[in-house]
Amino acid sequence: MLFGQTAINFAANVFSAAFGLINVVIFTRLFAPAEFGTYVLGLGFGTIASTFMTTWLRLPIMREQARGDGTDIRGIIVPGLLMSCLSAPVTYLGAMLIGLASGPAFAAAGLAVAISFFDTGQELLRARLRAFTIMKATITRAVLVSVLGIAVSLVSQSGVFLLVSSTLAYLLAAWAFTRDAWGGATVRFDAPRLFDMAKAGIPLTVSLTLLALSSVIDRFIIAHLIGPGAAGQYSAGVDLVRQSLIIPAISASAAFMPLVVQVNANQGREAARAHLEECLEFLLAIMLPACIGFAIVSSHIANVILGPDFRTMAIEVMPIVAVAVIFQIMSYQYLHISFLLSERNAFYLLNTGSALAVNLVVSYLLIQRFGAGGAAWGRLVAEVFGFFCALLLTRWAFPMPVPFLRLTRVLIATIVMAIVVRSLELALHLDDKDALAVLLPAGIVTYSMMCWLLNIAKGRDRLNRGLLIVRNALAR
Repeated sequence: MLFGQTAINFAANVFSAAFGLINVVIFTRLFAPAEFGTYVLGLGFGTIASTFMTTWLRLPIMREQARGDGTDIRGIIVPGLLMSCLSAPVTYLGAMLIGLASGPAFAAAGLAVAISFFDTGQELLRARLRAFTIMKATITRAVLVSVLGIAVSLVSQSGVFLLVSSTLAYLLAAWAFTRDAWGGATVRFDAPRLFDMAKAGIPLTVSLTLLALSSVIDRFIIAHLIGPGAAGQYSAGVDLVRQSLIIPAISASAAFMPLVVQVNANQGREAARAHLEECLEFLLAIMLPACIGFAIVSSHIANVILGPDFRTMAIEVMPIVAVAVIFQIMSYQYLHISFLLSERNAFYLLNTGSALAVNLVVSYLLIQRFGAGGAAWGRLVAEVFGFFCALLLTRWAFPMPVPFLRLTRVLIATIVMAIVVRSLELALHLDDKDALAVLLPAGIVTYSMMCWLLNIAKGRDRLNRGLLIVRNALAR
């Protein structure tokens, strides 16, 4: 089930990433850095506001709806979501306070409501393991964001209008799958229960809000110290890295997190730990070679994908951010499961808050000293600090297994892949497109061969079983 759910989630997110890539290619060519900066700042604030508005609803969904025992709390979630969306005027004032102009602030507030509506529905579907429906919703949203964004860019090269088009895309996608996510729910207003849910969700809400803030705080600092144009140039490279690399990890964690909750509830702690060992190996086997490989070929990717005004900054920051993503994924897609299983909600806040504080201080100092590129080093320092902080906190929560032998095999395969790709890059003198056409397949083939030799994530065993099934079917 883990691999099947992951495959569907991954397919959906790859499709979404493909359209996101189209957006980057087009938007960094049609929009000036300042307008693109306005868009990414508004999008970043909308994401933060949406996280603050609805995260308190995610906790009961993850803990109760994901049990798979017939529990249905959607009827209580509906009034909670509506109450959360009523805070949109406060969101507008918050956007104004952090420096956004009136137009971008209003668009960011509307985007926050749209994201809240869409993501809450997705969370409900994810808790019920409706991976295929999630895939359809994700694809619909990705297509609408791209189509409407491109349509707007042909009319006006304004970052505000681009924010409005994204808002409309989220609303339309959420409406299209309302029946799948909410159909059959009996709405009831239970004030004491909502109060208890809000109270229990405060630590996670604050934590994930700080996490969302941490992921974009560097671009707001750049906008404050240098200007929105520099923020746009920096964000283009950073978002390209994160969009490409975090998607596989999120696809895997979206599949195994509900399964871990079910195993822990139904089979006990030791069974959950055994399942987590498999999950960690699988997660690292996807994430580590992707991040290292991306760092090696990042200059070629920047020159092919981004517009001319965005390439220099991207080439500087992308390898650094690719390494930072390794620690980010290990913290938030794996170690934080410990806090969920142990119900140590305050640990979310402690880990994320401390990492944000480090990111804020270090990034501010490095941006002042080295310009926008210093933000990438600040992000790396913060993610490394956050990883070790989370690892320490798991000792007082749910002890997370770290199967060193399995992880060593993944590390060896990744090192071999990196040596092959880097050697080919130095030996061949090709333009950027031809270099990617050679280096990417070489890296994939090399790593796949190492996975076969070392039987990483039991890939060889599973492939042999699959071939045996096919052979028997053909024989019959």
